[in-house]
Amino acid sequence: MSGRPAVLFPLFAGLASLPGVGPKTARAFEALGIEAPRDLLFLLPHSVIDRRLRPGVTGAAPGTVVTLAVEVLEHLPARRRGAPARVRVHDGQVEITLVFFHARPAWLEAQLPLGERRVISGKLEVFEGRAQIAHPDHILPLDAAGDLPEFEPIYPAGAGVSPRQVARAAQEALSRVPDLPEWIDPALKAREGWPDWTAALRGAHAPRGLDALAAHAPARARLAYDEFFAHQMTLALARAKVRRSRGRSTVGTGALRDKVLNSLPYRPTGAQERAMAEIAADMVAPHRMNRLLQGDVGAGKTLVAFGALLTAVEAGGQGAMMAPTEILARQHFDGLAPLAAAAGIRLEILTGRDRKAERAAKLADLAAGRIEVLVGTHALFQKDVEFQDLRLVIIDEQHRFGVAQRMELAQKGVAADVLVMTATPIPRSLALAQCGDMDISVLDEKPPGRKPVQTALIPDDRIGEVVAHLARAMAEGRQAYWVCPLVEESEVVDLSSAEDRFAQLRKDLGEGVVGLVHGQMAGPEKDAAMADFVVGKTRVLVATTVIEVGVNVPAASIMVIERAETFGLAQLHQLRGRVGRGEAASTCLLLYRAPLNETGRRRLAILRETEDGFRIAEEDLAMRGAGDVIGTAQSGLPRFRIADLERQAGLMAIAQKDARKLLADDPELAGPRGRAVRDFLWLMRQDRAIALIGVG
Repeated sequence: MSGRPAVLFPLFAGLASLPGVGPKTARAFEALGIEAPRDLLFLLPHSVIDRRLRPGVTGAAPGTVVTLAVEVLEHLPARRRGAPARVRVHDGQVEITLVFFHARPAWLEAQLPLGERRVISGKLEVFEGRAQIAHPDHILPLDAAGDLPEFEPIYPAGAGVSPRQVARAAQEALSRVPDLPEWIDPALKAREGWPDWTAALRGAHAPRGLDALAAHAPARARLAYDEFFAHQMTLALARAKVRRSRGRSTVGTGALRDKVLNSLPYRPTGAQERAMAEIAADMVAPHRMNRLLQGDVGAGKTLVAFGALLTAVEAGGQGAMMAPTEILARQHFDGLAPLAAAAGIRLEILTGRDRKAERAAKLADLAAGRIEVLVGTHALFQKDVEFQDLRLVIIDEQHRFGVAQRMELAQKGVAADVLVMTATPIPRSLALAQCGDMDISVLDEKPPGRKPVQTALIPDDRIGEVVAHLARAMAEGRQAYWVCPLVEESEVVDLSSAEDRFAQLRKDLGEGVVGLVHGQMAGPEKDAAMADFVVGKTRVLVATTVIEVGVNVPAASIMVIERAETFGLAQLHQLRGRVGRGEAASTCLLLYRAPLNETGRRRLAILRETEDGFRIAEEDLAMRGAGDVIGTAQSGLPRFRIADLERQAGLMAIAQKDARKLLADDPELAGPRGRAVRDFLWLMRQDRAIALIGVG
């Protein structure tokens, strides 16, 4: 695709090309994320001041801004040094005192001549029962009152740049806005009642009242949709590229899958059957599969994933499963081993700890096709790892791989189908933002036999009772996790440390039965501590949140979470999911420090009410916001300036549908709307999309 359209050049010039913006101010703007005039278009006012002329102050609430025509009655100079000067004025109904600190008398008399009328605008205060305005924002002659905007937009500011400077610069940027062809589907635009792009920008920068600042106001909704649509166009182009890239039709016989299903003591759930059918249909298709398998803790993703791997093997190929850490890779291997035995296929694991000779033997068997399914970390894609016929790659992403990494994997020339699994229920709007380039299968049922986990809230002054409960449970042969918020005591944050708790519990419960695992331990040390717990050598495992993801110890039936109010909802839900995996009835004890604030109370109450990860994820999003929920930095989640993922999730879904339909109708973006979208992607800085059009 050729370079940026010339019509956009003025918007992408240096900031210092705007009148009134010198090099120093330009640097201050950069701290606000403003690098070009174009960025100012999307920095909208966050509030608005009503400066419409009022007949008088009567009825105005203290603290509001009032604009009045007044007559100047008297100047009262400062009584002593440092005291303010005062000017008495009358609005036709009541007297008002104007207060000025450090004002020169000559300046005051010129601004407010005795006996003359002026228009003043400023914040009304009441002092000793009298109306007063300190340092009015505006003092104008009557004939200049029309220069005052009825509504004054207030912009964000930063170090070295005031709201007024931002407002002036934004107005200059608006004067450069070119007339661009419409990129929104005309039927959608008419249905939603959205203005044209230029009108939307002008309206959003000149709000007439508080209603115009609302997300649903037509101008703002239109601009929010533009942001979502630009993002979804990028994802749709990535998806189209994957679908165009060389794929293979992988047709299974069902023989191995039937063997495994027949060996199980239960039938798959309806959700598992549906996901297996969607994946099998993708694998049969000639283009590459790019699907997300999303399931709550314990929803049975492993069986669905293994069913897909078996389809690859039945077709004469191989499958690989990639996990973000060695602990999780080992755990997937242990979980899949009995299923592989039932199917009669060879499953192996490749980690950084394999000895040289052992590794060489595995690699030779892999290249010869003697290993059908290989499990490992991202080391599976090192140069010396060669498959005879890799048909399917399953990535257990746990939020560690974002859109960019998936694209990299696709560019390695691996023509295999790709299935990404996540155990974190993602609210629909975030799933669309993060994984809009993928098709999504959701496991929203629990397999039979998963017992509900009883959840109780306990104030931390009753910690002694909890320890006594653990001692009784251990006597019955049960195991427990005890999760602490921090590894070391911090002066700043009063949270108990894992090491202190470990020492205390060893005193209370016995030396050899308590283990410790935290994120600052070396890998082998961590693995050894986990292994002791898995075989039952230790009965209580004190841990930080390193055990949040993926650890599977069916004998562990008690989860204690200390200072539970300091954790996020999704994190608490993941931690609770570590228990309830075996035969025993399981409990999760949420220890909190009283008194709880409103957020803490709501969070813990939701957890006690429900085990539905999707409902918990939606609540978490509503309480914390998108960036926090999945950690924007590593999620591949874009930062939207205007759009609000929590409150405008419906717009994201429309944007995805529209982007996919446009590419289906006009794959080359060569029609009138397609060409408008090309300009739009340049405007929205969608470099990845532009590169994809370029190679497409």
